[in-house]
Amino acid sequence: MVGFTFVLNFRRVLIAPSLMLKIYNTLTRKKELFQPRVPGKIGMYVCGMTVYDYCHIGHARVMVVFDTVARYFRHTGYELTYVRNITDIDDKIIQRANENGEDISALTKRFIDAMHEDERALAVLPVDIEPKATQSIPDIIAMIERLISQSLAYVGGNGDVFYHVAKFENYGQLSGKNLNDLQAGERVDVDMAKQNPLDFVLWKMAKSNEPAWESPWGLGRPGWHIECSAMSTCCLGNHFDIHGGGMDLQFPHHENEIAQSEGATGEKFVNYWMHNGFVRVDNEKMSKSLGNFFTVREVLKQYKLEVVRFFILSSHYRSPLNYSDESLNDAKAALTRLYTALRDVEIADAPVQDDYKNRFEQAMDDDFNTAVALSVLFDLARELNKIKDTEPEKAGILAATLKALSGLLGILQDDPDSFLKGSSTEAATESETGSQGSDEYIEQQIQARIAAKKAKNWVLADQIRDELKGQGVILEDSPDGTTRWRRE
Repeated sequence: MVGFTFVLNFRRVLIAPSLMLKIYNTLTRKKELFQPRVPGKIGMYVCGMTVYDYCHIGHARVMVVFDTVARYFRHTGYELTYVRNITDIDDKIIQRANENGEDISALTKRFIDAMHEDERALAVLPVDIEPKATQSIPDIIAMIERLISQSLAYVGGNGDVFYHVAKFENYGQLSGKNLNDLQAGERVDVDMAKQNPLDFVLWKMAKSNEPAWESPWGLGRPGWHIECSAMSTCCLGNHFDIHGGGMDLQFPHHENEIAQSEGATGEKFVNYWMHNGFVRVDNEKMSKSLGNFFTVREVLKQYKLEVVRFFILSSHYRSPLNYSDESLNDAKAALTRLYTALRDVEIADAPVQDDYKNRFEQAMDDDFNTAVALSVLFDLARELNKIKDTEPEKAGILAATLKALSGLLGILQDDPDSFLKGSSTEAATESETGSQGSDEYIEQQIQARIAAKKAKNWVLADQIRDELKGQGVILEDSPDGTTRWRRE
């Protein structure tokens, strides 16, 4: 209850949206002072998952990065509408359903549910609107009709509808690619269905045993790029503030979205484009063929959710992120330091300390620099450790500030003792109550060590400490004679 009350107090100090926030805009290739289209309000669209498999750690980065962006926008006083779509019809989905002998709707529902489970496991808050491609077919067809009427799209020789790339003047503005260079490097299509090899499909004619919808061009289904143009503009309007996603989507997906949307509406599509960096595994590209492909749920079997969030946020969102056991273990050790600072401190119901709050916000205002924001938390933790045993009231105020600022990153929200003892999952699965590795066994060994020290049997006391250390349990003796413990 103390934490909940404090969060309310923390939010009451907010007066107006940040006027200092700068965002690196992929479109202009520079940091720009953020200015929303409508004062105090933001529309943000992020490309979501294609639901034919479990989310992997690359998806986790997108989820956590833009969840943190959304948290910070709301903290600074903006009224945010956060939209993230679901692609629930796609070649890969159809192929996977056929391989499984499974109905497509059953497959996509299963993986949508799994995606939401992974989100909750990563402490990712729900988005405001979550449109699905299959529920947006009328809007998709309407946008394609507008493109055809403006001679920006045509029916190809195979019956598919294509976007006429050469007729969109600014094609390549996001990725910095030159249309002539792209055409020179592109192979000529064998089927000659397109007028230009770079033209991309908007509507695919139906094949046997595939889902299809009625359209002016016959039974078929949408192409991938048009889905996002239709869903984003229907949810946020023809022109909105921020579009985000992974760097791998910059070309051709986001480039094609601009061409479709601006071609259909005649308006600027998006003001700020945000792209998070790639995730690599042991400095190699993540790939199933290399055997270094990890799903969110596989990672969370080894590491707690906050460790994974901390790891993702320890690098700037635009930087490459290298996944390795060493990196995750470093994140766990760092988070342990923060939780150790909070341990045995009564959190005060008090205003946030302005000096730390200002430094934290300066970091986040600089293109959401979570790495620097985390360094502010460690400075706070160091001060807290210095005074926690001598100035409990001041320590409680600092602890409240640490807890609140960390909450904007979605970390440090567990009970410190529970986190440090690992009692949520690992200890419970080790063995039965009272057996080696359980909390009860550890407490018994600590009492035996205290008794050995009283009897001045230092050899036995050291032996107990070493045996527990060998089991991954660290003992911490306090000046007052008490012993705390945590898991490595």
